[in-house]
Amino acid sequence: MDRDNGTAPTGSGTTPAPAATSTAPTAPTALAVLELLAQEAPEARFDALLHEARRAGADGAGLTDLNRALELARSVRAGAGRRQQREAALAALVDTAQDLTSPYDLDGLLRVITRRARRLLTFDMAWVSLDRPDGTAYVRTSDGGTTALDPDLDLGAGNGLGGPAGARHAPVWTADHPADAGVPHGPGIDALARAEGLRAIIAVPLRHGDSTLGALYGADRGARRFTPDEIGLLLSLADLAAVAIEKARLLERTRAEVGELERFGSRTNTALTRVRYLWECHARLAGLVLDGASLSTVARATADALDGVLQVRDPGGRPLISTGPLPAAAPDEEDVARAALAVHTDRRPVELPGDVWLAPVLAGAEDLGVLVLHASAPLTAEDVRLLQMAAQSVASLILIQRGTAAAEGPVHEELLQELLDRPNRSDRHLLERTRRLGIELDRPHVVVVARPEGGELGKAVAWASSYAYRMNGLKGVRRGCIVLVLPGSDASAAARQVSAELSPMLGHPVSTGAAGPTGGAREVARVYAEAVRCLDALTALDGAGGTASLGELGFLGLLLSTDHDVEAFVESTIGPVLRYDATRFTELTRTLEAYFDSGASPTHAAEALHVHANTVSRRLDRIAELLGPLWQKPDRALEIQMALRLRKASAVLHDRRAEAARRGTGPQ
Repeated sequence: MDRDNGTAPTGSGTTPAPAATSTAPTAPTALAVLELLAQEAPEARFDALLHEARRAGADGAGLTDLNRALELARSVRAGAGRRQQREAALAALVDTAQDLTSPYDLDGLLRVITRRARRLLTFDMAWVSLDRPDGTAYVRTSDGGTTALDPDLDLGAGNGLGGPAGARHAPVWTADHPADAGVPHGPGIDALARAEGLRAIIAVPLRHGDSTLGALYGADRGARRFTPDEIGLLLSLADLAAVAIEKARLLERTRAEVGELERFGSRTNTALTRVRYLWECHARLAGLVLDGASLSTVARATADALDGVLQVRDPGGRPLISTGPLPAAAPDEEDVARAALAVHTDRRPVELPGDVWLAPVLAGAEDLGVLVLHASAPLTAEDVRLLQMAAQSVASLILIQRGTAAAEGPVHEELLQELLDRPNRSDRHLLERTRRLGIELDRPHVVVVARPEGGELGKAVAWASSYAYRMNGLKGVRRGCIVLVLPGSDASAAARQVSAELSPMLGHPVSTGAAGPTGGAREVARVYAEAVRCLDALTALDGAGGTASLGELGFLGLLLSTDHDVEAFVESTIGPVLRYDATRFTELTRTLEAYFDSGASPTHAAEALHVHANTVSRRLDRIAELLGPLWQKPDRALEIQMALRLRKASAVLHDRRAEAARRGTGPQ
């Protein structure tokens, strides 16, 4: 028999017996280990291979070779596993680097970093601490915590593992933090470890050049030894994180700077727009001054530009021009007067309560007045500068008007002299000259004659020239008095205004007489004569320093008047009583006559009227309501009695003229 193939020799005459089958198993060899390694078989297959060799009766040398082959296979598998793990970690690190290049805000970036650290190294928890300028640190963000971690948890100075990690620029770790006395501890990190049940902790610095920004922490709730690969991977992640954190901070600072630049640009643009508007307003004001606009026009333009109410006041504090009434809540006149003194001392605007501003009107060292502005909104610095410019424009206009008035003064005086000396002249050239000066004598005018009681006529004449120019009137000097022909119809009001402005400027009283209005250029001389008589009557009545007009002098005015307007005097004195009788068919006028005829006795008046005394008393009460409570004062009673007598005399004269007219026409 051939032991190799188990067949009988050729040519045998007998039937061969069946070959004997070997029942002993074949022992595995190193080739089988390579086959399992190539198949990436599980670890249990490798262990089973050694048991199979022993059952097969492998000798000692075979088992030794097989064991060596298995060790080498496991080493190869472990190395391959480590390479795969490293490749996976590097791939994850690359993905993380790509993620960190995305534009995150700082908190969003730190959340990405802690989440990636947990995934890369299978930590139970990860967090990032950032350093403060004072050397302390705090937890900025965390991932994987199971307790309510206090935001911005303070780790204190030294901050446990993070302090040495930052000082050494190298990782610091421990496999069992609570039991490891060889690592630094801190109250903050210890409290966090106790709250979360952490044992294994590693801290790697967030390195930025020669300094650190903080630390990246990873931790497990069980004991764990960190491998060099894990430490190196976490350190690489920390370096990427430090770059990304600095980039995020730089981006935040850049955004903040860009935002501030945008806000600054917006403010600058707004300011430039406002400055451009203010300069346009100033140019408009200067143009108005150069064009010879009136003071009221300049005041209105200023008030419109500053959106408020503007008053131009003279050096004495009296309003010259006002674009509207000041509010009731505005400061009182005493406060305004004190503030006006302050603005002229400091030579700059000042603010009073209630958005009220005062600006001095100055020409060198000369005080020309003050601007009082009530603004609808608080003024900006540019608005205050415009108010100063407006005050300069007003000062320029006043000086121009003063110069113009001085230049035109002789012309005005010559015209007034001709009107007074030649009242009947109707020279067209004279009227044309007055019109060229802007004076329309065809309209109502009043004449004011002012006499300074202190003898300073020169200063008063200079003021009168400016005042006449400002009021669009004429000015002259006669008999040591200033003569003003001013547009208007209220002589009394004109006299009071002249006295109110001129007296404080001179520092002593000014006596003024006034009359008018005129009905044309030819009546200026007549009205002037009446004004002079009123001034003389004021002097005779010891009223020096006061004002007098025909209306204020009562029946004396009637006597001084050249036209003796009886009807006007009667109307102004007892007109309300006459109208009451006419509309209600009463007898108040008759009761007045009886009352004065009986010596101001209600009882005797009742007897004369054949009525009860109570009836007279009720009528007298009604008269007091119509004429005022002072109607029985001696001077007022005298005027009422004269008006009653003039009325009665006028009625008699009227009846006689009517009778004469009837007789003259009767025979026809």
